[in-house]
Amino acid sequence: MKKELIREQALEYHSKGRPGKIEVVPTKEAKTQRDLSLAYSPGVAEPCKEIAANPEKVYQYTAKGNLVAVISNGTAVLGLGDIGPEAGKPVMEGKGVLFKIFADIDVFDIEINEKDPEKFVQIVKALEPTFGGINLEDIKAPECFYIEQKLREEMKIPVMHDDQHGTAIISAAALLNALEIQKKKIEKASFVVNGAGAAAMACAKLYVSLGARPENFLMFDRKGVLHKDRADLDGDKKQFATTDKAGITLTDAMKDADVFIGLSVGNVVNEEMVKSMAKNPIVFAMANPDPEIAYDVATAARKDIIMATGRSDFPNQVNNVLGFPFIFRGALDVRATQINEAMKLAAVRALAELARTPVPDIVNTAYNEKNIVFGPEYIIPKPLDPRLLATVSPAVAKAAIESGVAQITIPNWDDYAIELNKRLGLDNQVMRVLGSKARKDPRRIVFAEADNLKILKAAQIAYDEGIAFPILLGDEKKIKSIALSNKIDIDELPIIDPRSDDQEEKRKEYGELFFKKRQRRGINKYESAKMMKDRNYYGCMMVETGEADGMISGLTRNYPDTIRPALQVIGTEENVKKIAGMYLLLTKKGPLFMADTTVNFNPTAEELAEITLMAAKEVRNFNLTPRIALLSYSNFGSSDSPEARLMSKAREIIKQKDPTLMVDGEMQASVAFNQDILRENYPFSELIGQEVNTLIFPNLAAGNVAYNLLKEVGGADAIGPILLGLKKPVHVLQLGSSVRSIYNMALVTVIDAQLKCGKNPEDAVRKSPWWKRNKK
Repeated sequence: MKKELIREQALEYHSKGRPGKIEVVPTKEAKTQRDLSLAYSPGVAEPCKEIAANPEKVYQYTAKGNLVAVISNGTAVLGLGDIGPEAGKPVMEGKGVLFKIFADIDVFDIEINEKDPEKFVQIVKALEPTFGGINLEDIKAPECFYIEQKLREEMKIPVMHDDQHGTAIISAAALLNALEIQKKKIEKASFVVNGAGAAAMACAKLYVSLGARPENFLMFDRKGVLHKDRADLDGDKKQFATTDKAGITLTDAMKDADVFIGLSVGNVVNEEMVKSMAKNPIVFAMANPDPEIAYDVATAARKDIIMATGRSDFPNQVNNVLGFPFIFRGALDVRATQINEAMKLAAVRALAELARTPVPDIVNTAYNEKNIVFGPEYIIPKPLDPRLLATVSPAVAKAAIESGVAQITIPNWDDYAIELNKRLGLDNQVMRVLGSKARKDPRRIVFAEADNLKILKAAQIAYDEGIAFPILLGDEKKIKSIALSNKIDIDELPIIDPRSDDQEEKRKEYGELFFKKRQRRGINKYESAKMMKDRNYYGCMMVETGEADGMISGLTRNYPDTIRPALQVIGTEENVKKIAGMYLLLTKKGPLFMADTTVNFNPTAEELAEITLMAAKEVRNFNLTPRIALLSYSNFGSSDSPEARLMSKAREIIKQKDPTLMVDGEMQASVAFNQDILRENYPFSELIGQEVNTLIFPNLAAGNVAYNLLKEVGGADAIGPILLGLKKPVHVLQLGSSVRSIYNMALVTVIDAQLKCGKNPEDAVRKSPWWKRNKK
């Protein structure tokens, strides 16, 4: 059932809305007749003439310098084999997405219906004028060796077959560090390699470039050990063929071996084979999805082992995304004519060195670790490490320059590193970081409107992703009917109907508690019990009594109808007089927090100060440093109106309460985001040189209008409203929220619960089938 659900979700993901995962977005204005005349005829003739006179100017006037082709013929797609170019297209689009999100490289995916290597080479070669680089993908061996070699010889732009070199580069970096920890010399180490395909051969050759000796390798393919007497070996395999061990088995080869490299199939190595290896062994079992030997089996067999796999759920994942985006970034930025051995080795050493340096807090948070340190369980950087781009790309670029394949140089390496970090914004990984944090300590979240299809879909995703244990409120028959008709698996999720007879005692209990809270605030005892039939009141009482950790509601209700129960049942944090609403917008420049956008109509300066301090606290919970602009139509006293003075006074109060907070205003939004204007006209501002990530609005109208415009017109993904100031997590959905927005809100609610609700009760979640399944 689960496999079928994942299949349905994957198909929906790829087909919903605009089919596929990528689109082409213009980088210049193309709105007016003048714009069009410059973009196309007659204006486009001018750059055409410039390029005709000097072909190198194609990099100045077109996107070639930041454009990579991901090219495949679909003959070796993932673990699916030869499924054809059309069936391989989703993978190539996905590769393009990774290039973009990790290195800001644009991609056209090109699927070629051609298996003949020579014809394939001619087709790709003819594409050279279009692209700055070529990433070959999912082409079967041995054809891939010939194809890459010929294209590298005949093209003057970088060409790399990632299936070969990506795994080689990442595993080589891990190997250097593992050898250092295990106190072994690479030139003396003995290697057993199971698998002799494109990736395995590239790994072995790169290890030799680092100092390993070919005679110290025993390599196996499907027919057994590579031996000089075999007539079926090509040139690459002959390099690693043994002369004196014909007929040796993998079991025999593992005895006293220092290093095992697996790029074959799952479960071909057993516990006894690992036990037979030399002291302080290194095992890289990189078959996917099942390694040659399971991580826990290998580590149980040998306490002195260093183990790596291709899986993300164990330490030391050999993940190609650590390499190709950053290698191509460095190659493109110096217009390298190829990706040579020196550039690959530079990437290896940069990755190895990065793993030895102190890990920033954002990485610890992303992987829910207190302190990741270099050692047996951390020999390779994590894919979410924000330092990768500014570490690996400059190393590759320098190697290209020093090895003579670069056509331009980098004038200032410090400026280049800053430029790289600005390409994506170090803050843009916020949702991936939060997802990892939530999965480490999932919480019980009440979904108060569970008789809604969107809510059920989001709850199922949250459950399957392991971020939350959803509790569904509503009519059980209706909920199950919706789930069944839409193939949503909620068999393991509790359903509670607050109106049902079997909840009478619980309603009575909750009513008594509620009456004690509100008995002198216009609520009588009868009304208290009756109100517990309302799902929002019932859900809030579950959170208040500790029977749940958070609640989400509001998809089908007016905003006040959801806030009121939360205020009456749960109340505000200590010293908080008024709650506030904040939106998180995920923009191309990074996350942008906006408050107050939903609650306070015309706050006073004191209330604005409180809203700002609450917003800053929440931004820090996202592991970001708040950089706050207090917005108005005035700039630093340019208007003496009451509205302008309001924001100025708010800043004074904020600075009195928290002098360390980075906040300035009053200021116009255009000034807040334009460093040139700020630096030239207001050199005293503490926001100079800072990327503003938090906006505080003078009133509800301004905030609400601004976030809706950014969301609908600006195309930003909105999460919220996030309620600030409540004692326990209750968050309100916007009417008509998408499934993704609901899931994101669940993520925020879980993080909020981790901060406000203490430890997760042992018996509430950990004994559930869901917990046991997700922890395996």
